[in-house]
Amino acid sequence: MEIKNRKAYFNYFVEEEIECGIVLLGTEIKAIRKGSADIKDSYVRIKNNEALIINMYIAKYDEGSVFNHDEYRERKLLLHKREILKLKEKISKGNYTLVPLKIYMKNNKAKILVGLCRGKKLYDKRDAIKKKDLERVNSYEK
Repeated sequence: MEIKNRKAYFNYFVEEEIECGIVLLGTEIKAIRKGSADIKDSYVRIKNNEALIINMYIAKYDEGSVFNHDEYRERKLLLHKREILKLKEKISKGNYTLVPLKIYMKNNKAKILVGLCRGKKLYDKRDAIKKKDLERVNSYEK
């Protein structure tokens, strides 16, 4: 099961990718395994030397009880302290942001791929659309 953020590659230049774990509740991991999660509008913020994913949507688990989780709660990412400090330094120096790229299962554990990204300008996005259209036209001609 893999949940991708396809808009991230269109809106950002991905400079570096970091794999990290995520702290989840029991009903959240069951909902992710079912495939009912979304990271389209989410981002990662470093607060008190902890990496937190904000605005990530995980749907309520249908078979969950009254102890079901909140869909949009902040979730902690599992990174080493030195990795967090390195990312914090890069974010403060340049125009970078941390964007989740995809969620996947690895050895029965949920992992999230976070990208250190730089935002694209409008002309960069137009250029990407133009290249994609040219590839589509060239593939039809062959």
